Amino acid sequence: MTDVTTAGLLVGPDGVPRCSWAGSAPEYLAYHDDEWGVPVHGETALFERFTLEAFQSGLSWITILRKRPAFRAAFAGFDAEQVASFDDTDRARLMADAGIVRNVRKVDAAIANARAVLDLRDDGGLDEYVWSFAPEHHQPPRSTADFRATSPESVALAKGLKQRGFVFVGPTTAYAAMQACGLVDDHVAGCFRAAAT
Repeated sequence: MTDVTTAGLLVGPDGVPRCSWAGSAPEYLAYHDDEWGVPVHGETALFERFTLEAFQSGLSWITILRKRPAFRAAFAGFDAEQVASFDDTDRARLMADAGIVRNVRKVDAAIANARAVLDLRDDGGLDEYVWSFAPEHHQPPRSTADFRATSPESVALAKGLKQRGFVFVGPTTAYAAMQACGLVDDHVAGCFRAAAT
């Protein structure tokens, strides 16, 4: 029998094996089961994921998940056109909003990145651009020992996004977004969500 702790799996009361991180909070469980690793397409959905990953930098992901409804309200549902038009009044509003993470660099990055998203429309759009970095072959982790923070593709994606005007998106943030958006499947082997290998 596999040692679920060593393998990075947790079997919950429902008898379903999941990645061990999913068991620490109800929000993590729902996120793991319903979103993480599911392919995400569309400008708004991808802009949201990349923005939230940037806001998460240096913080716990649970903080971002719990503030997600407030982020959606504060950033106009992550409509890139609306966020791109944010001015100093909007910036002040965001910095006064206790419902979100109030970090001026991250707020400014979200606005700058919305403008970069609009510029990408002339070149196929955010969806086409991001998904062009999906690896052809990806080996999911067999255990927690196989977890990584970056990949060659995330390094290239971060570099490419920066060249196109994005800020606050390094290789680690890009890799986290790739995991969240299903460009890679990093569910631990044995997790009910892991792709068959």
